[in-house]
Amino acid sequence: MRVLDMGSRALLVEFDGLDETLAHYRGLVAERHSAVTDLVPAARTVLVQFHGARPDSIAAWVRSTAPVDAVDPSRIDHVEIPVHYDGPDLEEVGALTGLGVDGVISAHTGRTWTVAFVGFSPGFGYLIGGDTGLHVPRRSSPRMTVPVGAVGLAGEFSGIYPRSSPGGWQLIGTTTERMWDVGRDPPALLRPGVAVTFVAV
Repeated sequence: MRVLDMGSRALLVEFDGLDETLAHYRGLVAERHSAVTDLVPAARTVLVQFHGARPDSIAAWVRSTAPVDAVDPSRIDHVEIPVHYDGPDLEEVGALTGLGVDGVISAHTGRTWTVAFVGFSPGFGYLIGGDTGLHVPRRSSPRMTVPVGAVGLAGEFSGIYPRSSPGGWQLIGTTTERMWDVGRDPPALLRPGVAVTFVAV
């Protein structure tokens, strides 16, 4: 663990890998310091924002807080995402994985995923915990435009594009569920820790 100053009101905590990051993030959430205003996890970091405390006292709290390896299932929010498996890369993903089209769909819907962290654009959740047979590289040539609702794969992650944007993920389907809605509280459907099940429609 490395704790880096990010000004007078934030620290960036660096870890060696995703599992360690998420375990420490859960620990910090569980034992939240009264001065902490936000905790933002990413693949190998947690941003700690605070107000009304010295950076060294927050750093000491971060270092002394134990990681939490497991989550109480009763406290997990669950979301079902209906997906039309009609993506332009579905056949290629089937070939890359050796699963074929039907196998990709079965693997993608067969396990419950978890939102590890959010980023890239508002409402974009990086989902982990899927079938390891679905691990595929990003496209060698990113698309200039990926449509809103596109469901993709990249490395160990699955994700859903909350708006039309450039992107390099392998697209296997689409959903009509809105990932980001400013009229909803909270606006993001997918937040760190939320469990996600994909349902073929």
